[in-house]
Amino acid sequence: MAHRVVVRQLPEAVLVEDGDTILSAAQYAGFDYPCGCQSGNCGACKSMLIRGDVEMIPYSEFALSDEERGAGLILACRATPLSDCEVAWLEEGEIAAHPQRKLSCSVISNDAMTHDIRRIRLSIDSGGPFVFSAGQYAAVTFAGLPTRDYSMASQPGEPVLEFHIRLVPGGKVSPYVLERLQPGDKATVEGPRGISFLRENHGGPILALAGGSGLAPIKSIVERALHLGMTQPIHLYFGVRDERDLYLEEHFRALERKHPHFTFTPVLSQPGGPTSRRTGFLADAVKADHPALSDAKAYLCGPPPMVETCMAALSAAGLPREHCHADAFYTEADKAALNKGAA
Repeated sequence: MAHRVVVRQLPEAVLVEDGDTILSAAQYAGFDYPCGCQSGNCGACKSMLIRGDVEMIPYSEFALSDEERGAGLILACRATPLSDCEVAWLEEGEIAAHPQRKLSCSVISNDAMTHDIRRIRLSIDSGGPFVFSAGQYAAVTFAGLPTRDYSMASQPGEPVLEFHIRLVPGGKVSPYVLERLQPGDKATVEGPRGISFLRENHGGPILALAGGSGLAPIKSIVERALHLGMTQPIHLYFGVRDERDLYLEEHFRALERKHPHFTFTPVLSQPGGPTSRRTGFLADAVKADHPALSDAKAYLCGPPPMVETCMAALSAAGLPREHCHADAFYTEADKAALNKGAA
């Protein structure tokens, strides 16, 4: 039995026989498909699975990480279709391949941004250079505490790493960070990681959607785009509950004044009193402002419900799934609940 596989970049569908891979079927049909080793070790044929189901025969985790697989990426040389499918190989600029580093760092500052968010700045003492793409994250360990994943809010190439850490009641790390972490304390940073990074070759509009401390990687993405001189419309939406949860507003207002193609829109979901600001859910604001999308790229980071509802709004506006790059902030309790449900 053969399955019909639509490859976005090819002029016609490819028929893939049972047990055959997408790559080998495309090559047999006479099409060029980006590839390298053809044995699941290099990642050159990495593709987005847009619809359908595939089975992945064994491959190297260095070619395709668990995180990438969970985000819908496959290796065409290892993917055997179980149904009709649609895929798209990753274009230039869609892959961030940086050396993995283990850095020894020192805390420079611990600043209160809101009642429950701290901005932590770290100097790199050894293990660098640390190269990453704007929007990526790292595994951070403060002395004697469990490791947690935090996104870089700083720019690639800066000598100081910046992270935004929100208090998780009952957590093992964030209460220590908010109450006890001091300048001079030591930390270990491992990375970079993550596939929700700025696509620097993209020329269409950018929608940057942040919730709470999810502003960290979105800040890095927006600042990087402006630093590179990207001139397309860039819209940053920042969703929080109330006034006291807003931070860095003046910073982004200053960027608005400097860059006419950049807009910053805070949205309050549960204002405690009268306000002149935009109110409601972030997804509704995006839907109202952008009813039709096609050539945009969207970057999302924040609580899972915010990411899920915004993804649905973007899809309804016509933005293809492969143009949405998202990180949801799962707490350790969230992860435990997901693992329990999957057991």
